[in-house]
Amino acid sequence: MIIKAENIAKSFSKKVVLRDVSFEMKRGSMCGIVGENGSGKSTLLRIIVGEWKADRGKVAIDGKLGYCPQKTLLFSQLTVDEHFRYFSAAYGIEKDKLLSSCEELMNHFNFKKFRNEKIANLSGGTQQKLNLSIAMILQPDLLILDEPYNGFDWDTYLMFWDYTDKLREKGCAILIVTHLLSEKDRFDRIYKIENGYLR
Repeated sequence: MIIKAENIAKSFSKKVVLRDVSFEMKRGSMCGIVGENGSGKSTLLRIIVGEWKADRGKVAIDGKLGYCPQKTLLFSQLTVDEHFRYFSAAYGIEKDKLLSSCEELMNHFNFKKFRNEKIANLSGGTQQKLNLSIAMILQPDLLILDEPYNGFDWDTYLMFWDYTDKLREKGCAILIVTHLLSEKDRFDRIYKIENGYLR
């Protein structure tokens, strides 16, 4: 298993958000988690990636983790290239591997022409392409995506699914969390968070 979550529970004051949530994923699999806004999807993600601590339960991940949050973590005065260098330094990625990954991602998602542009000058869709790409430069074993295709046009949407196929062929497991899930046939399993439970 690439990830195993067991009996995750989380409350904020008297509001119970997650109740005894458990699931697991194999390498190369794709799972979706759906639910209404406020159902606890993002809370579960933040616990999985270590941003928040669960009140009860545990998460075990066997491999490198890539995480694309719903809100872009970008700096308005840095360029696309500078973002890649910044995050690669944080991940400890070697320069030659970084160059290879960046070129592949910029070519696939068709934003290489913006590599020297500051984020402040980019469209929301292009910013989301970079946000997604940053999560993948590590070449993760588990990729966690929170509403990953918000702001994508149709061509980029298709590019996204094409790239997930390539990742899965390499053994990367992908977890997508969204309030609206399409392409259901691509998923090995789809969960729904309802009243704090994962069904």
